Amino acid sequence: MSARLPLFLRRLRCPLQPAGPPRRLRVPRRAGSGGGGGCGGGEGLLAQRGQQNAQAGSSHGPGRREPPAWNVIVREVIQNSKEVLHLLQEKNPAFKPVLAIIQASDDNLMQEVNQNLAEEAGLNITHICLPPESSEDEIIDEILKINEDTRVHGLALQISENSFSNKVLNALKPEKDVDGVTDVNLGKLVRGDAHECFVSPVARAVIELLEKSGVNLDGKKILIAGAHGSLEATLQCLFQRKGSMTMSFQWKTPQLQSKLQEADIVVLGSSKPEEIPLSWIQPGTIVLNCSHDLLSGKLGHGSPGIPFSGPIAENDVSLLAAALRIQNMVSSGRRWLREQQYTRWRLHCLRLQPLSPVPSDIEISRAQTPKAVDVLAKEIGLLADEIEIYGKSKAKVCLSLLERLKDQADGKYVLVAGITPTPLGEGKSTVTVGLVQALTAHLNINSFACLRQPSQGPTFGVKGGAAGGGYAQVIPMEEFNLHLTGDIHAITAANNLLAAAIDARILHENTQTDKALYNRLVPSVNGVREFSNIQLARLKKLGINKTDPSTLTEEEMNKFARLNIDPSTITWQRVLDTNDRFLRKITIGQAGTEKGYSRQAQFDIAVASEIMAVLALTDSLKDMKERLGRMVVASDKNGQPVTAEDLGVTGALTVLMKDAIKPNLMQTLEGTPVFVHAGPFANIAHGNSSVLADKIALKLVGKEGFVVTEAGFGADIGMEKFFNIKCRASGLVPNAVVLVATVRALKMHGGGPSVTAGAPLSREYTEENIQLVADGCCNLQKQIQIAQLFGVPVVVALNVFKTDTRAEIDLVCELAKRAGAFDAVPCYHWSSGGKGSVDLAWAVREAASKRSRFQFLYDVQLPIVEKIRTIAQAVYGARDVELSPEAQSKIDLYTQQGFGNLPICMAKTHLSLSHQPDKKGVPRDFILPISDVRASIGAGFIYPLVGTISTMPGLPTRPCFYDIDLDTETEQVKGLF
Repeated sequence: MSARLPLFLRRLRCPLQPAGPPRRLRVPRRAGSGGGGGCGGGEGLLAQRGQQNAQAGSSHGPGRREPPAWNVIVREVIQNSKEVLHLLQEKNPAFKPVLAIIQASDDNLMQEVNQNLAEEAGLNITHICLPPESSEDEIIDEILKINEDTRVHGLALQISENSFSNKVLNALKPEKDVDGVTDVNLGKLVRGDAHECFVSPVARAVIELLEKSGVNLDGKKILIAGAHGSLEATLQCLFQRKGSMTMSFQWKTPQLQSKLQEADIVVLGSSKPEEIPLSWIQPGTIVLNCSHDLLSGKLGHGSPGIPFSGPIAENDVSLLAAALRIQNMVSSGRRWLREQQYTRWRLHCLRLQPLSPVPSDIEISRAQTPKAVDVLAKEIGLLADEIEIYGKSKAKVCLSLLERLKDQADGKYVLVAGITPTPLGEGKSTVTVGLVQALTAHLNINSFACLRQPSQGPTFGVKGGAAGGGYAQVIPMEEFNLHLTGDIHAITAANNLLAAAIDARILHENTQTDKALYNRLVPSVNGVREFSNIQLARLKKLGINKTDPSTLTEEEMNKFARLNIDPSTITWQRVLDTNDRFLRKITIGQAGTEKGYSRQAQFDIAVASEIMAVLALTDSLKDMKERLGRMVVASDKNGQPVTAEDLGVTGALTVLMKDAIKPNLMQTLEGTPVFVHAGPFANIAHGNSSVLADKIALKLVGKEGFVVTEAGFGADIGMEKFFNIKCRASGLVPNAVVLVATVRALKMHGGGPSVTAGAPLSREYTEENIQLVADGCCNLQKQIQIAQLFGVPVVVALNVFKTDTRAEIDLVCELAKRAGAFDAVPCYHWSSGGKGSVDLAWAVREAASKRSRFQFLYDVQLPIVEKIRTIAQAVYGARDVELSPEAQSKIDLYTQQGFGNLPICMAKTHLSLSHQPDKKGVPRDFILPISDVRASIGAGFIYPLVGTISTMPGLPTRPCFYDIDLDTETEQVKGLF
């Protein structure tokens, strides 16, 4: 190839060693494209071009200058690009910038020029070759593919002039547009932001060559002839900034002859028409050719033999432009690397104008216009290819961010928990949102709230939504509370697919011989019979080292095909995200087609599914797949666990969950970021949002920022599980706990009258009662002590209601500090937004700055019963535990199956520290009864049942849905709270 290249390229290549792997030549197949298209069969053309170049070089004659200085300029540009790239790669060894060139023309010599210059500089290059007659849409399709390819950092087009339409050019991503042809890059140039954009290499080459040749452009008359679009605009802009008087004409302009004769410098933007004689250009005029036929050695179709004086040869522009494109490519790679690094937030917070009295939650939410989610994402340092937008105000965030920011230090990690819940509510979600609004919107500290996605069961049942409340909530609250991005629906689909697989497998095993069953599990397709990947994994697990289905013995076929599930041991239930009490116990298999196979079963609420707990605890797609495969659904008739992997459904479950694993980005009323992801039940599961949301948020906020997440129910349940299960799985260390309390709830723990949802409150709760508050603070003090077991400082957040008196507020704060709280702060975010929690934000910041002494409550290697006893005594205050025979039997089984070293997830009532919901305050000297023990092996915990725990709520007499409606004119949701 070197022999066919122009002399200057061969000279340039001699002293430099090619860097990087060879180019990838990709030629999409096209029907009937034959051998006459571009990008191939260019031998004759290359030879012709080389001959023309040699002739052009020899025509200078003895009186002309030696090979011009521009080859030195090209060498300098390439060498500089190589050095810069080398420095970038020293710090980022895996960085391999790629230039993509889409060609739909016959100019194959330019392909070689680009390839060789890229190799000299150390760039990789990929060439996408289209037939010359490719349509505009076909070219755009290729552009869009390259736009989304994160491996490519620059994109150039080598297409016919007729294809250079605005539609094609603006299809390029501006950040990959190394030829500076998009409107975005042109706009930045015209505005004076050349350092933020790519400038046309051709236009830069014109200016560079003139200045390097000693031409003073100030005051010169420049005529640009036959240029169009971006090249014309860029040339005019650059010349004007040099003080030149610039004129631009098309070839058919009537005044062209007179203007050409006046010009000091003529720049040809396209090939000169035959009818324009060269004599129109005055001798001594500097002429530069920027036409598309860049390396032809011709100057349009003018009469040969008319000399052009001036210091610049005809090929100079095209070759220097090719080198400057390489320079732009290196700049593109440098920008890309800079974008990969952590960047400071440029968050524009939304202004709140609180009203009094405080309107309903949905009225407040609707009165605030949220930022577009892509704007929010950019403000907090997310890249465009790291988000998947759902509508205007929600987006999923890709897990690739964790790899990009793996070297970024984590921010501070804060948990919001509460006292033992009461029907009066404590407002943990509201405090969480109010705290991040205060930190970010008022103290200018990066912060992220990480919340659980609410189930539709409570939303349409009694509790309502979970977006916070008042002026401290996530917006739009109706989107937060309804469907979101479909994660719970994905969990429902995956869960029920597995449930269907269990019963179908039992039916087929009961009704088929070994041979028939085996033949159906491993069928012959088009004469080929082979195991699927998951079946090969099962063979390996069974110790059968064979891959050919025809070679298994009868015994091996039986072992492979039969799971022998014991129906009485099935623990996997179907789920539905609706409160439906009549699905708590059902009979399945009553149709005649099920051949008499029926059994008792039940539905759980969707968020009680183990798949939800898996989603919340996983840290990668690979880990999630492994966890899904490990989920134990039953035991076989020999007492061995049967898993989703045994049923062959792991891959399918992962496919259903592949989008659900990505956290959902939303915002608060004040425009601060929120992740909403996962929502496991806080009784039979651990009741915390996802590990992935926390990990991503901790990277995004930066070293000095805060991630505030919430635990379900009281600190004795949600916080204990957060520490012993979630932190153990994630490896994250919390810096502080915010313990939420209210005066009203403390009065109930102090002996106040019972409360019925929807009924008016007794005057004990609406009038000052110091004694009730003092008596109820025992529960707050106990929860503070529980947090101290883990070595984490506690800040008490007193969620203030308008009926609370100053004396009651001061008493709670004083008693909390005496109990060991780092600080205790009244909060007013419900009525004032983040401004009402600034004091809490300062207290949390100070507490989190202290050195963490975090520790787990127990060693997972302890026997199961000892771990249960530790939690019962140290956290709940029980004297001891009492195991039912069934519970003891399950403990023995799980220990024998190898699951004894898992953490414990206690399933008990959230309404009391004990197992009795009506026992408020701090019950003492009780025995905690363990009625049963179950296992979520995929999620990674054992969960003992304390008393009776319902996993399917029921609807009350008057559910929330009575108040929920849709305005059919505006499509606005009404009645959510």
